[in-house]
Amino acid sequence: MNAATDRVPLRIDFVSDIVCPWCAIGLAALEQALARLPDNVDVEFHGRPFELNPQMAPEGEDIAEHLTRKYGMSPEQLTAARANIQSRGTEVGFTFGDRLRTWNTFDAHRLLHWAGIAGRQLDLKRALLQAYHGDGENVSDHATLVRIAAGVGMDVERAAALLASGEYADEVRAEEQFFIRSGINSVPAIIIDQQHLISGGQPVEVFERALGEIVAGKVGGAGAE
Repeated sequence: MNAATDRVPLRIDFVSDIVCPWCAIGLAALEQALARLPDNVDVEFHGRPFELNPQMAPEGEDIAEHLTRKYGMSPEQLTAARANIQSRGTEVGFTFGDRLRTWNTFDAHRLLHWAGIAGRQLDLKRALLQAYHGDGENVSDHATLVRIAAGVGMDVERAAALLASGEYADEVRAEEQFFIRSGINSVPAIIIDQQHLISGGQPVEVFERALGEIVAGKVGGAGAE
């Protein structure tokens, strides 16, 4: 393979949840790293579902109460964690707003599954992360989800009908279970070419180095044949 002229395919499975702040940071950093790769790299992006709180009630939960109950965090630890997230977000150009509640995300993942079929998944993923982490919106509310879908050019009536039904529920659950069985228990989990795992909301440079090494290995391996 001649790196200057031939195309290099690169598959990315981005396993994440919408209410995960490190997923917002990780996606922003990953996209910046991808932009630094050579122009002949063709990225195939797949957003994969993961629910941090699959049993979350429809009405959601106060986020401070949730984090205290789930992780045993003190008020001081909550403040420090929020400051760290804000700082890391700023580094990659993502501004976190006030998030007072956390929500059930299963229906949003069903919508994202359809967006993948429709070729709008990455756009919808960005919009959902912004809606929740930037604007504090309820990403379990169907009217909100329809509006967000419409904002990235998706069909409003189709989105509303999908959310009102159980469409893609089985597919989303099957994907979630697949990644859990594969050993994914925290997100974001970024799987490259279905064999290389990068965990967490890493800095841009970490993603850039890892992706560069993978691409170089593909080019070098093909050239050695």
